[in-house]
Amino acid sequence: MNKPTPGRPRPGASNVEGKVRLIGGRWRGTRLSVPDAPGLRPTSDRVRETLFNWLMPMLPGARVLDLFAGSGALGLEALSRGAASAVLVERDATLAAALRAVAARLPGGEAASVVQGDALSWLATQPEGAYDLAFVDPPFAAGMWEAVLPQVTTRLRPDGWLYVEAPHEAAFALPADWRLHREGRTREVRYALYRRTP
Repeated sequence: MNKPTPGRPRPGASNVEGKVRLIGGRWRGTRLSVPDAPGLRPTSDRVRETLFNWLMPMLPGARVLDLFAGSGALGLEALSRGAASAVLVERDATLAAALRAVAARLPGGEAASVVQGDALSWLATQPEGAYDLAFVDPPFAAGMWEAVLPQVTTRLRPDGWLYVEAPHEAAFALPADWRLHREGRTREVRYALYRRTP
């Protein structure tokens, strides 16, 4: 979930607010509701298209973690494109309920597991190496990258992948065994895909 300054329009936003669509795979075209929550701005179609082109070779059968799920656009897009399972963690109860409703109406949506709770507290309960891919796109104003990234990297497999989205000015460091695979920029965000190198 992308969250820049509340009230700032989402780049590339259509005139119809409150919806985002899945752009590839078996659920292509499915519209997801985006409730009016402070700072909530799903990752843009263009960024998601680029990201999932990068991820295409590793997605089939992958176990995915969408840590700040928001609208669910990243986790559900991964499932739509062949991931085996996705855990979507969302602190806001209204957003979590909306995610459960979407998963319930999608054929095969039982592959999505929605957790309503605090991301850091929930991560502390997870075993090491449980996931192949994690999406980390926390609320921009909270500056959580330094707190979250050391925890989430241990929950990924030795050959795992990590996607991080942040404003340009955000500073964070990953453990030494992680390397930048690909990155891109929009007017407001830097998005980057990392891979662990044994």
